[in-house]
Amino acid sequence: MRGATIAGVEAGGTKMLCALATAGGEVLEQTRIATGEPDGTFAEIARFYAAAVARHGPVAAAGVASFGPLDLVESSATYGCLTGTPKPGWSGVDIRSAIAGIVGAPTAIDTDVNCAALAEMRHGAAQGLDRVCYVTIGTGIGIGIVEGGRTNSGTGHPEAGHIRVPRAPGDDFAGTCPAHGDCLEGLACGPAMQARWGRPAEDLPDDHVGWRFAAHYFAALCTNLTYTIRPQRIVIGGGVMQRASLLAAVHGVYRDMMAGYALDPCSASVETFIVPPHPGEVSAGLTGALVMASGLADRAGRR
Repeated sequence: MRGATIAGVEAGGTKMLCALATAGGEVLEQTRIATGEPDGTFAEIARFYAAAVARHGPVAAAGVASFGPLDLVESSATYGCLTGTPKPGWSGVDIRSAIAGIVGAPTAIDTDVNCAALAEMRHGAAQGLDRVCYVTIGTGIGIGIVEGGRTNSGTGHPEAGHIRVPRAPGDDFAGTCPAHGDCLEGLACGPAMQARWGRPAEDLPDDHVGWRFAAHYFAALCTNLTYTIRPQRIVIGGGVMQRASLLAAVHGVYRDMMAGYALDPCSASVETFIVPPHPGEVSAGLTGALVMASGLADRAGRR
């Protein structure tokens, strides 16, 4: 039957996660493909979907959760294209049209962090809420925002990883961001921590000063998001946040920075306001891509 399935792609700088699902979002098949040069990568994605569609039925709609920066202005001639990405060979690639051509169906696109925020609101740690921020801290620092069931994109997408934050006491590191030096990402993403300390963040002991600095910077980000976005919840994840003691440290510094002022009334405590992502077998970005695909299929079906 035409339109029996939906497709979701989480496009990352190192890997592409691809899934075929039922119209209700139940994943039928998924795979992981290394992100190489564009033509070869898209060829592998096409092989996966050709085989999966043959087994489960054609695609009604697709969603793409992509690394960026992206052009998300629908009226733009380059809508759905990567712009000045540092990923070699990918600047200017029309990733939305490429996936649409592969699956033969209408395709929606948004940033990976916006899609993760959408997934957490629909199925994860922020269910039942109206305005949510999703933060991922790893190779970079990304922020996604969902309000009223819609992601914050359109004329552009948030780049709050590059905001300026107050220095942690005793920190004189120059920063690693090629554009800004000591912006948030330049001070506290995974590569910045490795450059600063000479080893990956995961190799630092719990009592290392690097974790005190990290907690300061991530709490400062959450403070800025609280005052500017006024989210009902901040979901914070990514590779750097895998350190078990870090979230509690962020809670403590955030509490001090806020000084009891203007915590969202929907949250009983800091611990229920800044929370980890909901664990799941499917990544939040890929889940969000499938949510977009499902919505697109529903709208097409009502026409």
